[in-house]
Amino acid sequence: MRIIYCTDVHGAFERVREILYETIADVYIISGDLIDIPFYNMDSAIRYHELQMHFDTMRKQMGRDDVSVEDFVDELLDMPHITEETAELGAKYQQYTIRARRVMQQKYKVLANIFSFKPQTYIFALPGNYDMDLKYTSLHDRDLHLHWHQVDDQIIAGYGGADVFTAGIPQKYVVPYRAGIGIDDRKNEMYNFFKAVRPTIIVTHQPAHGVLDWLPPVGPTGSPALRTYCDNNPVILCLTGHIHGSWGMKEVEHTLYLNPSPFGDITTVHHDVLEGGFFYQIELDGTTIEKVSYRKIYNERVYDLAEYVKKDGDWIETVIDEGRYNAKKKLMNVDMNIQQYSHIPEIELFKEIKNFFRMFQTEESELRVEKMEEIVKRIEPVIEDIAMDVLGSVNVGLSQPSSDIDMVLYLRCGLQCPDNILSCSCCKDAAAMIRNALHDEYKFEVLDCIDLNEVEKNIKEKNYESETLQRFVAYRSICRPINYRVIAPLEDMLNQDIEFRKEVEGSIRSYFRIFVTTSQHVRSFKKYENRLKTIGIRLPDSIRRKILQYLQSEEDDIL
Repeated sequence: MRIIYCTDVHGAFERVREILYETIADVYIISGDLIDIPFYNMDSAIRYHELQMHFDTMRKQMGRDDVSVEDFVDELLDMPHITEETAELGAKYQQYTIRARRVMQQKYKVLANIFSFKPQTYIFALPGNYDMDLKYTSLHDRDLHLHWHQVDDQIIAGYGGADVFTAGIPQKYVVPYRAGIGIDDRKNEMYNFFKAVRPTIIVTHQPAHGVLDWLPPVGPTGSPALRTYCDNNPVILCLTGHIHGSWGMKEVEHTLYLNPSPFGDITTVHHDVLEGGFFYQIELDGTTIEKVSYRKIYNERVYDLAEYVKKDGDWIETVIDEGRYNAKKKLMNVDMNIQQYSHIPEIELFKEIKNFFRMFQTEESELRVEKMEEIVKRIEPVIEDIAMDVLGSVNVGLSQPSSDIDMVLYLRCGLQCPDNILSCSCCKDAAAMIRNALHDEYKFEVLDCIDLNEVEKNIKEKNYESETLQRFVAYRSICRPINYRVIAPLEDMLNQDIEFRKEVEGSIRSYFRIFVTTSQHVRSFKKYENRLKTIGIRLPDSIRRKILQYLQSEEDDIL
């Protein structure tokens, strides 16, 4: 079983969509804090925060800490002899609170729609201290707070919220945290819930005491009850968040604790913005954790930062992307600092169309991607640097049982590689290994092979007339990668000089226009539309217009 876990989303819904499109897992756990602010603009959020702090101070002065700020304001407005100013501010606060509830519910509905893109996959959500109780939202069916689910051999259970008052969020609507420091285990809601359902995988927002919970200058801030439960029960995995700086993995007793750090971009106390996108991918075989991958998604690209496997009782770390991994440790931004380049219009249109089709991704598409990932892992001991780009129906996510797999191979072929890359012995050997590994399970065809040595050489020499480099850029613009870690360093090199990349893209534009108007390419879009029709989905007029624009043809000739 494969689990993908991210936490502290903080409103990065587009990135949630990307992770669902660009990765494959049996279970996705999208943990709190899910939203950022309970409004659509910052001015309203600031004004609400100011009013909340005003009444929170008044509440404490009057000794009413036992009620929420919202209930206190309701009581206050019923009191005789309050000032006109207090009555006016209280009424505004009530109005803001009602609006906040409505906006939060609308935001969760957006997230629920994004989750629906993968109807055949388990996707669970857990509220944090920035969230309202999800049982009152469109996410109620996916809510992990005080709920449990059995997936294969695992029982996954969760407890949301945190032992903190979150300014700017209506206190009345958040999950009441009844698991904090000072609550006896016998009366601890979280402890008793876990004791009743006996989960093997636990998801909480607030971490366990003494494990990934250090908050300067406060010190450890985690839950003693959670730590006690995990230490004394067969919990193999505890997934947490909340403390942004205490990210990482740590095994205590028999439990592996993971906090990937924020998935959404966050603003620090010094008003700096730190990029997010971090998540863990966990591979399980029964009750054994075989491998943990630390990954990052940014601008529709998934980067492998590090991998962890257990050897002789210890977790061994292998850093894959030293630049991004070290930048994370130093609290430095990498991808946010890269100038965003604009693809040629035809490529932008194709990406928009592809993203629409992938909303209806078939299980057959995911099976093919999983199979190719598995084959690459099997081949890597023999061919170290091997990656692929898949095209066609797998790329757009609409494969059927009869569909084949069209691919481009990426290899480091060496100095003797002939001009006709498909006659290269390295390409032939790799294709033969793939064929043997597939055992005729799927038809496949290698459409092209790219020598990564040649790509690297031409990037360094700024040779925008290189046909190999042009093909590399063209495929990377529209295709779906397998084993992207091999390709990522070259794309990073290319992105260091955006003007050069634009030159290369400009040189492939005429080729791309010819490619998109071929009869085979046109037939593909007819085929994709018919596959949607079989499941009752009508192609929207907006997407139809984009396809027509992309193909630069008349409607009668296309759809």
